[in-house]
Amino acid sequence: MTTTLWAVADLHASVPANLERVPDIQPADPSDWLIVAGDVAERTELVLDILSDLKARFHTVIWAPGNHELFSRANDTHRGRDKYTQLVDGCREIDVLTPEDPYAVFDGVTIAPLFTLYDYSFRPAGMTVEAALEQAREKRILMTDEFAIAPFADIRAWCWDRLTYSIKRLSRIEGETILINHWPLVQEPTDRLAQAELALWCGTRHTRAWATRYRAREVIYGHLHLPGTIKVNGVPHTEVSLGYPREWEKRKHPQPWPYPVMTMGEGRN
Repeated sequence: MTTTLWAVADLHASVPANLERVPDIQPADPSDWLIVAGDVAERTELVLDILSDLKARFHTVIWAPGNHELFSRANDTHRGRDKYTQLVDGCREIDVLTPEDPYAVFDGVTIAPLFTLYDYSFRPAGMTVEAALEQAREKRILMTDEFAIAPFADIRAWCWDRLTYSIKRLSRIEGETILINHWPLVQEPTDRLAQAELALWCGTRHTRAWATRYRAREVIYGHLHLPGTIKVNGVPHTEVSLGYPREWEKRKHPQPWPYPVMTMGEGRN
């Protein structure tokens, strides 16, 4: 028997065609683990239903939130940081691990789910945040986050709080890690975006050294809907997104999905 650690992201299960793909996420063995790197859906109830369904199949499920899980409307009871707390509490009730829980260890490797958000620092050198956002608006480029997250939380302050919190936890780890985050930890993957301004909502420069500093065997992320692997400073950074039907239906040579991160007992990739 072998045990595999699998990974997916950006299920966007509120889209009917994507919801139909969720049953495709199956373990090869009941002992298998699954990483879910954000953007399961928008409604808390649907997020928890999907994660509960996956936990019924996999021995261990590890979730890191994306921006879509944090989307709120003005009349929602839970918004901003409060909605994240609601999601964490819900995950604990169904035995799904979150960035707030003790890190699990898979074959000697610490599996570290992160939640870092973004601080608009993936922008051209010398340009202020305000100027970069204004330039994006002039090109009619604006993420839904600005209407569904930003009114309910100071995103940059929240990002910086999360960075401090994550560094304290990561610094205590001994040995190799798998780092999991919805947003890429380095800026290079955003170079593939069709509209460069979208990078503003895709991460923070302050996580750039984390993969080497915390001995990452691999970094798993989502968000960009551009699945594939690049190496930065010798560390593989792998996006495991499904994305929207218009995107996954057109992929001529898709990477394996769910993506096999590692198998219990194997050597280095």
